[in-house]
Amino acid sequence: MGMSDRIEAFIVELLKAEKPDAWLNLKRNELAEIFKCAPSQINYVMSTRFNRERGYIVESRRGGGGYVRIKRIDLKKEELIPFMLRAAGESLSVDDAQAHAMKLLRAEIIDDRMAAMMRGALADSALPIAQPDRDRVRANIFKNMLAALNV
Repeated sequence: MGMSDRIEAFIVELLKAEKPDAWLNLKRNELAEIFKCAPSQINYVMSTRFNRERGYIVESRRGGGGYVRIKRIDLKKEELIPFMLRAAGESLSVDDAQAHAMKLLRAEIIDDRMAAMMRGALADSALPIAQPDRDRVRANIFKNMLAALNV
């Protein structure tokens, strides 16, 4: 497990211990000390693993007294597909597509088999075209999958 994965897992566990609608307050420098890494590594994890597309709101302030506040966005089932349609936008990375498929699975909108098919269809290996066209095609495929689920 890489450093970013360990930091993400640690923060996810802290979020699980919080009340559903509560903010988790963290100090960037303290996290960096715990993981023996640079604060920029914490910034990287925050921007790539805890963003709106993945179901989080993040507020941060840099500097000596800097902090990070994270809150999980808990959408109702009927709100999830319209939210994802907006979040997919015109371009969708493979990581965000995989995260969306897992969110649909956790919300019990799709089953394990459908999640595996979505992840496979949205993988880079399934789209043998150059960037940035690959991410645009992936967004279109994902939005069509969502539209089929929302019938």
